[in-house]
Amino acid sequence: MKGVIYALLSIAVISLGFWAYRENYATQESLREVRALRAQIAQAQARLDRLNAEWAYLNRPDRLRELVEINFARLELLPMRPEAFASVDQVPPPPTLLLGPITSSWIVSSDGAAARAGQEEPL
Repeated sequence: MKGVIYALLSIAVISLGFWAYRENYATQESLREVRALRAQIAQAQARLDRLNAEWAYLNRPDRLRELVEINFARLELLPMRPEAFASVDQVPPPPTLLLGPITSSWIVSSDGAAARAGQEEPL
């Protein structure tokens, strides 16, 4: 009887050792993936920082003013003035619907036949 118990305990210990071995390597693989993802995130953040710096550089007011002066004849850009915008009173109301309200519906089957709702479908 002791031999059977020792054999079962030995199998249990070996099984737990194998499970711990697999979990250890799975955890190490997950940690490698996390490190790789963090490196990708850091690269993306650095690229985003460069793009933001480039955007700020390209949108300097003095540079934009110079571009407007260079391209004035072609673009005819003028400074914004309040008179260029309409007041709320001048905005027209939204258009009314061209179609009336929906009063009935159709049931369309997969074979292409259609029937009015509430009526029996054609066979």
